[in-house]
Amino acid sequence: MQEKKSLWKFGTKQVVYAAIGAALYAVLAYATNMIQLPGAGNVSFRPAVVIPMFFGIAFGPIVGFIAGFVGNILADLLSGYGFWFWWDLGNGLLGLVPGLIYPLIQDYKAGKSILLAELFVVLGSAVGMGVAALSEMWVSGADMNTVIFANFLPAFIPDVVNGLVLVPLLMIAYAAVTQRSGRS
Repeated sequence: MQEKKSLWKFGTKQVVYAAIGAALYAVLAYATNMIQLPGAGNVSFRPAVVIPMFFGIAFGPIVGFIAGFVGNILADLLSGYGFWFWWDLGNGLLGLVPGLIYPLIQDYKAGKSILLAELFVVLGSAVGMGVAALSEMWVSGADMNTVIFANFLPAFIPDVVNGLVLVPLLMIAYAAVTQRSGRS
Protein backbone atom coordinates (compact mmCIF):
# COMPACT_ATOMS: atom_id res chain seq x y z
CA MET A 1 0.00 0.00 0.00
CA GLN A 2 1.32 3.44 -0.96
CA GLU A 3 1.72 6.05 1.75
CA LYS A 4 -0.20 9.29 1.38
CA LYS A 5 2.26 12.07 0.60
CA SER A 6 1.76 15.48 2.17
CA LEU A 7 2.88 18.28 -0.15
CA TRP A 8 4.25 20.67 2.51
CA LYS A 9 5.39 18.18 5.15
CA PHE A 10 8.75 19.14 6.60
CA GLY A 11 9.90 16.86 9.39
CA THR A 12 13.17 15.25 10.40
CA LYS A 13 13.45 13.13 7.24
CA GLN A 14 12.90 16.15 5.02
CA VAL A 15 15.56 18.13 6.91
CA VAL A 16 18.04 15.31 6.25
CA TYR A 17 17.05 15.05 2.57
CA ALA A 18 17.33 18.85 2.16
CA ALA A 19 20.81 18.85 3.72
CA ILE A 20 21.94 15.98 1.51
CA GLY A 21 20.47 17.67 -1.58
CA ALA A 22 22.10 21.02 -0.77
CA ALA A 23 25.47 19.38 -0.15
CA LEU A 24 25.27 17.32 -3.35
CA TYR A 25 24.22 20.34 -5.40
CA ALA A 26 26.98 22.50 -3.91
CA VAL A 27 29.76 19.97 -4.56
CA LEU A 28 28.59 19.02 -8.06
CA ALA A 29 27.91 22.64 -9.10
CA TYR A 30 31.29 23.73 -7.73
CA ALA A 31 32.91 21.03 -9.87
CA THR A 32 31.49 22.57 -13.07
CA ASN A 33 31.37 26.27 -12.15
CA MET A 34 34.52 26.91 -14.15
CA ILE A 35 32.65 25.99 -17.36
CA GLN A 36 31.37 29.49 -18.14
CA LEU A 37 28.89 29.89 -20.98
CA PRO A 38 30.21 32.29 -23.63
CA GLY A 39 28.43 35.64 -23.79
CA ALA A 40 26.55 35.03 -20.53
CA GLY A 41 27.25 37.11 -17.45
CA ASN A 42 28.55 34.67 -14.83
CA VAL A 43 26.33 31.81 -16.03
CA SER A 44 28.02 28.43 -15.85
CA PHE A 45 27.08 25.04 -17.24
CA ARG A 46 25.66 23.09 -14.30
CA PRO A 47 24.39 19.57 -14.84
CA ALA A 48 23.99 19.58 -11.05
CA VAL A 49 20.73 21.54 -11.41
CA VAL A 50 19.04 18.16 -11.61
CA ILE A 51 19.72 17.66 -7.89
CA PRO A 52 17.17 20.22 -6.60
CA MET A 53 14.76 19.23 -9.38
CA PHE A 54 14.92 15.55 -8.46
CA PHE A 55 14.95 16.16 -4.70
CA GLY A 56 11.78 18.24 -5.09
CA ILE A 57 10.08 15.49 -7.08
CA ALA A 58 11.22 12.71 -4.73
CA PHE A 59 10.93 14.44 -1.33
CA GLY A 60 8.69 17.49 -1.74
CA PRO A 61 8.85 21.14 -2.74
CA ILE A 62 10.42 22.42 0.48
CA VAL A 63 13.26 19.91 0.17
CA GLY A 64 13.74 20.87 -3.49
CA PHE A 65 13.76 24.56 -2.61
CA ILE A 66 16.34 24.18 0.17
CA ALA A 67 18.53 21.92 -1.98
CA GLY A 68 18.57 24.56 -4.74
CA PHE A 69 18.73 27.70 -2.59
CA VAL A 70 21.32 26.59 -0.02
CA GLY A 71 23.23 24.44 -2.52
CA ASN A 72 23.59 27.40 -4.90
CA ILE A 73 24.76 29.68 -2.09
CA LEU A 74 27.42 27.16 -1.06
CA ALA A 75 28.56 26.46 -4.64
CA ASP A 76 28.87 30.16 -5.44
CA LEU A 77 30.72 30.93 -2.22
CA LEU A 78 33.12 28.02 -2.81
CA SER A 79 33.69 29.25 -6.37
CA GLY A 80 34.40 32.82 -5.25
CA TYR A 81 31.27 34.30 -6.88
CA GLY A 82 29.92 35.74 -3.65
CA PHE A 83 26.27 35.92 -2.66
CA TRP A 84 23.61 36.63 -5.30
CA PHE A 85 20.26 36.39 -3.52
CA TRP A 86 18.04 36.46 -6.62
CA TRP A 87 20.00 33.73 -8.38
CA ASP A 88 19.96 31.68 -5.16
CA LEU A 89 16.19 32.20 -4.97
CA GLY A 90 15.89 31.20 -8.64
CA ASN A 91 17.76 27.97 -7.96
CA GLY A 92 15.49 27.32 -5.00
CA LEU A 93 12.44 27.76 -7.25
CA LEU A 94 14.13 25.39 -9.71
CA GLY A 95 13.64 22.69 -7.05
CA LEU A 96 10.37 23.87 -5.55
CA VAL A 97 8.29 23.93 -8.74
CA PRO A 98 9.04 20.30 -9.76
CA GLY A 99 8.37 19.39 -6.12
CA LEU A 100 4.75 20.43 -6.56
CA ILE A 101 4.10 17.06 -8.24
CA TYR A 102 5.54 15.13 -5.27
CA PRO A 103 2.15 13.80 -4.04
CA LEU A 104 1.19 12.71 -7.56
CA ILE A 105 4.21 10.44 -8.12
CA GLN A 106 3.73 6.89 -6.87
CA ASP A 107 5.75 4.99 -9.49
CA TYR A 108 8.94 6.82 -10.41
CA LYS A 109 9.58 4.68 -13.49
CA ALA A 110 6.09 5.00 -14.99
CA GLY A 111 5.90 6.89 -18.27
CA LYS A 112 3.14 9.17 -16.93
CA SER A 113 5.26 10.10 -13.89
CA ILE A 114 8.32 10.82 -16.04
CA LEU A 115 6.32 12.98 -18.47
CA LEU A 116 4.79 14.93 -15.59
CA ALA A 117 8.25 15.42 -14.10
CA GLU A 118 9.58 16.59 -17.48
CA LEU A 119 6.80 19.18 -17.74
CA PHE A 120 7.53 20.51 -14.26
CA VAL A 121 11.30 20.54 -14.92
CA VAL A 122 10.65 22.93 -17.82
CA LEU A 123 8.22 25.01 -15.74
CA GLY A 124 10.62 25.11 -12.76
CA SER A 125 13.50 26.17 -14.99
CA ALA A 126 11.39 28.92 -16.55
CA VAL A 127 10.15 30.26 -13.20
CA GLY A 128 13.49 29.95 -11.41
CA MET A 129 15.70 31.38 -14.11
CA GLY A 130 13.02 33.93 -15.01
CA VAL A 131 13.01 35.36 -11.47
CA ALA A 132 16.82 35.35 -11.36
CA ALA A 133 17.27 36.93 -14.79
CA LEU A 134 14.57 39.57 -14.30
CA SER A 135 16.22 40.63 -11.04
CA GLU A 136 19.15 41.87 -13.12
CA MET A 137 16.93 44.75 -14.29
CA TRP A 138 16.85 46.36 -10.85
CA VAL A 139 20.00 44.83 -9.35
CA SER A 140 22.37 45.58 -12.25
CA GLY A 141 20.31 47.99 -14.33
CA ALA A 142 20.25 45.55 -17.26
CA ASP A 143 17.89 46.14 -20.15
CA MET A 144 15.40 43.51 -21.35
CA ASN A 145 17.64 42.32 -24.22
CA THR A 146 20.47 41.69 -21.76
CA VAL A 147 18.10 39.96 -19.34
CA ILE A 148 16.76 37.65 -22.06
CA PHE A 149 19.87 36.95 -24.14
CA ALA A 150 22.71 37.20 -21.60
CA ASN A 151 20.97 35.90 -18.47
CA PHE A 152 17.72 34.00 -18.98
CA LEU A 153 18.31 31.93 -22.13
CA PRO A 154 21.92 30.93 -21.26
CA ALA A 155 20.70 29.69 -17.86
CA PHE A 156 17.30 28.29 -18.89
CA ILE A 157 18.28 26.24 -21.96
CA PRO A 158 21.10 24.18 -20.36
CA ASP A 159 19.01 23.71 -17.19
CA VAL A 160 16.10 22.35 -19.23
CA VAL A 161 18.34 20.09 -21.32
CA ASN A 162 20.07 18.72 -18.22
CA GLY A 163 16.73 18.27 -16.47
CA LEU A 164 14.99 16.57 -19.38
CA VAL A 165 17.87 14.11 -19.83
CA LEU A 166 19.03 13.45 -16.26
CA VAL A 167 15.91 13.73 -14.06
CA PRO A 168 14.22 10.67 -15.68
CA LEU A 169 17.43 8.69 -15.17
CA LEU A 170 17.48 9.66 -11.49
CA MET A 171 13.79 8.76 -11.16
CA ILE A 172 14.35 5.31 -12.67
CA ALA A 173 17.41 4.73 -10.48
CA TYR A 174 15.49 5.90 -7.40
CA ALA A 175 12.63 3.51 -8.25
CA ALA A 176 15.09 0.62 -8.49
CA VAL A 177 16.74 1.49 -5.16
CA THR A 178 13.47 1.93 -3.29
CA GLN A 179 12.05 -1.27 -4.81
CA ARG A 180 15.11 -3.27 -3.73
CA SER A 181 14.99 -1.78 -0.23
CA GLY A 182 11.29 -2.63 0.05
CA ARG A 183 10.17 1.01 0.32
CA SER A 184 8.35 1.16 -3.03
